[in-house]
Amino acid sequence: MKKLSVSLKLSALVLALAAPIAWAKLPPPAATPEAKAKAAEAAAKTAWNGKVDSYKLCQAQDRVAAKYRASATAAGKPVPAAPATPPCADPGSFVFTPPPPADAKPIEAAGAHSPATTAASPPSTVQPASVVNPTPKAQ
Repeated sequence: MKKLSVSLKLSALVLALAAPIAWAKLPPPAATPEAKAKAAEAAAKTAWNGKVDSYKLCQAQDRVAAKYRASATAAGKPVPAAPATPPCADPGSFVFTPPPPADAKPIEAAGAHSPATTAASPPSTVQPASVVNPTPKAQ
């Protein structure tokens, strides 16, 4: 009986120690260009939604301030001058322009090089290169 309870405790301990390994998070799959484009569009849509929310909030604040001024004026209370605020900016409709493809080569890799005159002329210093850029000796 004692052997059974010890083996149960030992097996429970092994299972408890192995459980986090089984629940470990797997790495995300490699992103495809389509997934990257979809993520970029989702980020742009989220940013646009934030601008729309700010625009609606600005309009609501303007309506509340106008109602307050109208009711205070009707009640005969003194109304302070309105502070100068920028007008509400309408973000317009959502338009997504995809970014250029990431595999586009930079100018240097595409075959464009510096003009020949730049490469043929010497540097504009009279000091030798060893003085300008000394390299430490390896020991």
